[in-house]
Amino acid sequence: MTIRNKAFIVGAWEHPTRLAPDTSIFQLHAECAAGALADAGLSLSDVDGYFCAGDAPGNGGMSMIDYLGLQVRHTDSTETGGSSYLIHVSHAAQAIAAGKCSVALITLAGRPRSENFMAFRSGGPEDAFERWVGATTQNGYGMCAMRHMHEFGTTSEQLAWIKVAASHHAQHNPNALLQDVVSVENVLASPVISDPLHRLDCCVVTDGGGALVVVSPEIARSLNRPLVAVRGAAEAVKGPRGGRHLDLTTSAAARSGPLAFEEAGIKPADIKYVSLYDSFTITVLMQLEDLGFCAKGEGGRFVADGNLISGSGKLPFNTDGGGLCNNHPTHRGGITKVIEAVRQLRGEAHPAVQVTNCDLALANGIGGMLATRHAAATLIMERIDG
Repeated sequence: MTIRNKAFIVGAWEHPTRLAPDTSIFQLHAECAAGALADAGLSLSDVDGYFCAGDAPGNGGMSMIDYLGLQVRHTDSTETGGSSYLIHVSHAAQAIAAGKCSVALITLAGRPRSENFMAFRSGGPEDAFERWVGATTQNGYGMCAMRHMHEFGTTSEQLAWIKVAASHHAQHNPNALLQDVVSVENVLASPVISDPLHRLDCCVVTDGGGALVVVSPEIARSLNRPLVAVRGAAEAVKGPRGGRHLDLTTSAAARSGPLAFEEAGIKPADIKYVSLYDSFTITVLMQLEDLGFCAKGEGGRFVADGNLISGSGKLPFNTDGGGLCNNHPTHRGGITKVIEAVRQLRGEAHPAVQVTNCDLALANGIGGMLATRHAAATLIMERIDG
C-alpha cells in the first residue's frame, strides 16, 4: 500500500525561542502543539493520533498525551535521533491511510542550550571502549569528512560553502541564532573542532521545538488551508556491522532516497527545494550525493559553485538557516526540516529566499552517528493546487 497523497500536512509551526531557561520541556511541547494546531485551524479535541520521539519528557508519549489532555486511538514514539520526526510524518501518513487515525499531531521540544548539552553519544556496544578516550559526535563526523577528502579530493573550502549558503539564508530569519553572513575565509579561520571540521562547520545548539499536523485528505480539503501532500517517504538504517561494512563516505540516505523517489514517482531533478539535516557541513555534502543530486565524490564541486543559495543556485537548501545557523533543538532537530519545506511549498518562506514555483520539496534527516550506525529518513512533499 502506498501513502502517496493519502495524507496532508496542514499545520506547521516552529517555536521562536532559542533560549528557554524558565520554560519546561512539557510546556515547550504544548506551545508547539498549540501553534501547529492553530495554523491548521484545528484544536486539541480534534487530535486522535500523537507522535513524538525521545525528547518527550517523563514517560514519553504517554506523559505528553496526558499533559495535553488528548484522547487518541493511535500513538507512536519511534526514536531514530535526527531522522525521528521525518519518520513520524511517514508513520502518521501510514496510520491515516490505514484508518488508524485522521488527525495526527507531531511535536518536538528540547532545552539543550539551557541544560548545557555538549555531545550526543551513540549508546552502542563500542561506547564502553571509546568513551574513556573522549570519543564524541564531532569525532565521528570529522572522520567522515577526512575520508571523503582522502577518496575524492574534497576540500575544507568546499565544505565551507555549505555554511556560507546557510548564513545567506539565516540573515533573513529574525529568529535565527546566527544571523551574520559568513565567508569561506570566516569558516576556515574558526577553531578546528575535529580535524578537518572547524567550529563553523558545526551546527548551533539551541532550545526550542516545533510541531506538525498531518490529516486525512477529507479533513485537509475541509480546512481551507494550502494542500501539502505526502507524496513519498522511506527510511533506512546503516551500520558498520562489526567493521564488515564500514563506509565513511556513504549514508543511509543512499537507501532511503531511491525508495522515496520510487514511491513518489519522480526523480531528483524534479525537486525544487531541499531541507537537509545539517548537524555538520559534511552531513549535507554526503546527503546531496546519496540522494542523487550529484554523483558520489562531486559534492564538493557542486556546493562550491553556489548551488545551495536561494535565488542563484540550482538547488536551494535550508532557507531558514538550518541547524548550521538557525536552530537545533535537541539532537532530533529534523522536524524543522519539514517545517521549512512546508513553508516553501505554501509560498510562505521569507520573500528573499522563497523558491519560485516551488511545487516539490524533499526533506531528509540523519539520526545517530554518521560514522557508525545511523538512520536516514527521506520525505517528499508536493503542493496540490485546488
